[in-house]
Amino acid sequence: MSILEMKVPSPGESISEVEIATWLVSDGDYVEKDQAIAEVDSDKATLELPAEQSGIITLKAEEGEVVKVGQVVCLIDTSAARPEGTAAPVAAAAEPAPVAEKAAAPVQAADKTAPNPGPVADSYAKGTPSPAAAKAIAENNINPAKINGTGKDGRITKQDVIAAMAGGFSTDDAQGWGGTRDQSREKMSMLRRKIAERLVSVKNETAMLTTFNEVDMKPIMDLRAKYKDQFAKHHEVNLGFMSFFTKAVTEALNLFPAVNAQIDGNEVVFHNYADIGIAVSSPKGLMVPIVRNAEQMSLADIEREIKRLAVKARDGKITPDDMTGGTFTITNGGVFGSMMSTPIINPPQSAILGMHNIVERPVAIDGKVEIRPMMYLALSYDHRIIDGRESVGFLVKVKEMIENPERMLFGGKDPVAVLLGL
Repeated sequence: MSILEMKVPSPGESISEVEIATWLVSDGDYVEKDQAIAEVDSDKATLELPAEQSGIITLKAEEGEVVKVGQVVCLIDTSAARPEGTAAPVAAAAEPAPVAEKAAAPVQAADKTAPNPGPVADSYAKGTPSPAAAKAIAENNINPAKINGTGKDGRITKQDVIAAMAGGFSTDDAQGWGGTRDQSREKMSMLRRKIAERLVSVKNETAMLTTFNEVDMKPIMDLRAKYKDQFAKHHEVNLGFMSFFTKAVTEALNLFPAVNAQIDGNEVVFHNYADIGIAVSSPKGLMVPIVRNAEQMSLADIEREIKRLAVKARDGKITPDDMTGGTFTITNGGVFGSMMSTPIINPPQSAILGMHNIVERPVAIDGKVEIRPMMYLALSYDHRIIDGRESVGFLVKVKEMIENPERMLFGGKDPVAVLLGL
């Protein structure tokens, strides 16, 4: 018998312990090499734990248990034979098939494929939703037990959720109020506990204030409507509002460096770069991956990087390195319908910009009342190092560049003034 001890790998620097969030296999299951066997929560991210070898697994830690980095959490008997009736993993594209076989394949598949593939054999993945499916299930308050998974090994895919919603649910399936006085308790994840600690520490340890302004979104919306198709075709990424705000923020930070600084003991650390944290929603909650050196990026570069990080967060593949650092944060509560809020600073940063939903409101334009798409902006800042002049000036500069997008090309200056050398 050959036993492999699987230890918890280090998710990143300064992380000494993690929590077993979910075992994706059961004690005594046969696992394949590189198969995801568990999800572990650190105080920064949720990561998958892959099997190091194939064999029979013996679990040595319970779900919800906090374990040290380097601690043995399971054993794998690598000498165990694969159980009968379970197929070996399919090798990825061994050799190209002959042309004749390729031509015949569709006909053979059509002959052998039945309308209903039948029940899927039990496995670690059966009934487990993918990250995208889990998000759709949570957003629509659906009981996953009522969804038939058609993914690999019975995993529930996002398409399965959509199909189930299209088919409808009976009233018995609804997860509404039950008319009882029952209670239930769930242990907070390590990530959620860390977030709670950080939020409380911010309120207790910073002199946080919030200043507000509003911005007319019509210039950006008109520009986006005019160029979005050409932009998407040329850069192979969609043009959204976040790239405009990120670019406006980097220009404003250059003019007001205190907003981009942070306190370290009795010193103030100023950054000659802008690493912008973009708050994104994930199945595990709100996460803030970092767009590094955003001040050097074009709008297309910013859009591509935000998309890459958002996909990683959605799929549960975000790493601590993706969220480490950052000099300033942008959060967009408008996607959830928020009209106005006071965002909380993301320590050790000193300021955060909150975007909100766009609402058509009557405003005075050149002495006349017009209906314009307006957005409230909120800047929360640490008054210990950022004074009112810097905070208000910063927010006004962001407003000016959003309402005059051409200024982003000239470092926040009036293009006419630049042309005239003023």
